[in-house]
Amino acid sequence: MNLDDVGADEFGRSLRGIGLNLLVRNVPDQVRFLRDLFDMPAFQPTDDFAIITYGDQLFQLHADGTYANNPLGAVVAAVDARGPGVEIRLYDTDPDDAVARAHQHGFEVLQEPADKPHGLREAYIICANGYVWVPSRPLEEAQA
Repeated sequence: MNLDDVGADEFGRSLRGIGLNLLVRNVPDQVRFLRDLFDMPAFQPTDDFAIITYGDQLFQLHADGTYANNPLGAVVAAVDARGPGVEIRLYDTDPDDAVARAHQHGFEVLQEPADKPHGLREAYIICANGYVWVPSRPLEEAQA
């Protein structure tokens, strides 16, 4: 499937497994965050929507207004923070590189890169929508 020009109906019918839709205040800003920090490409980005890929996985960004007739729309409109308690883990992203980019672009780093006892080096970065992104990579066995 060509994500650059797939129609909404074909795209929707192709989705399988678990899906992730992030409701965001500003789709172009979120696209820039994902591109600049994590090198994630966006397909068909508009002010209302984008398809994002990370490796062979995909997820979607939707502007708040696209959920006007969705029950979640009223919930989102009533809150400022978007992602408390949710970690979006990026297991194939170097946390040191991502944090350097976050500092360069002015995003909040909740935790600098650290080696964790569960065998990962990871960091915590918060985007403007309040989602927590956790870039991580496996520690070498000698480090773990």
